[in-house]
Amino acid sequence: MKRSQQTVFSKTVYRGFISIALLVTLWETGRRLNVPMLGTIPAPSEVLGLLAKMILKAEFWENWISSFRRVFFGFMAAQIVGIPLGLAMAANRVTHDVTFPMLEIMRPIPPLAWVPTAIIFWPTTELSIAFVIFLGAFFTVVINVLDGAKSVDVRYVRAALSLGSRPRDIFFRIVLPATLPSIFTGMAVGMGITWEVVVAAEMIAGKAGLGYLTWSSYVGGDYPQIVVGMISIGVAGYLCSSLIRFAGKWAAPWQRLF
Repeated sequence: MKRSQQTVFSKTVYRGFISIALLVTLWETGRRLNVPMLGTIPAPSEVLGLLAKMILKAEFWENWISSFRRVFFGFMAAQIVGIPLGLAMAANRVTHDVTFPMLEIMRPIPPLAWVPTAIIFWPTTELSIAFVIFLGAFFTVVINVLDGAKSVDVRYVRAALSLGSRPRDIFFRIVLPATLPSIFTGMAVGMGITWEVVVAAEMIAGKAGLGYLTWSSYVGGDYPQIVVGMISIGVAGYLCSSLIRFAGKWAAPWQRLF
């Protein structure tokens, strides 16, 4: 069994390296041949050369830390509020009927549309950015938790009731385990949204972070550094989403298909 898992893992890593190498090769070739669109983007060799210099500078990692800190606090606040709210809406009809219409009205509003209001409402820029990040993940996790809890097979609940189970036991032994995959799916999707939001928020109101690094590079006309910022954002988002997926596989091992 262990040998099989190691083989799958090695194949996954191997295929991932192949896809990245193919992308970089096509990018470099297109840049050197002046292919439309690709011909105007800095070549990978130029970007990697700049990246090798930037990773030695403390300022580069300070931008990473700033963005990670903002994402962490905003994302965790969204989970702390969103997961219990989604479960409460699924378990109680009154809570659902009172809360759901309000959420559905606010959910289509893009998080970035809240930036001016957040700047006015919150006393500091950091709190404003954290609030916008919170909104980016909040609605996603609530809807996923609500749909996951509603999809629990009612026959399991009825069987537990017929055997004398209490509502508390039904919640912790049936509803919550069945909802875990939806919770982690909502967290993974929400994490991707938070990185999109934090980058845009830092471009508008931030003074540090990967989004601010990318925007300031554009203003200064440093195009290779723009690509470095974009790659950094992609890697940061991938690491965060991978951590959530790993936690989801650990918490709900019965969902592993391959």
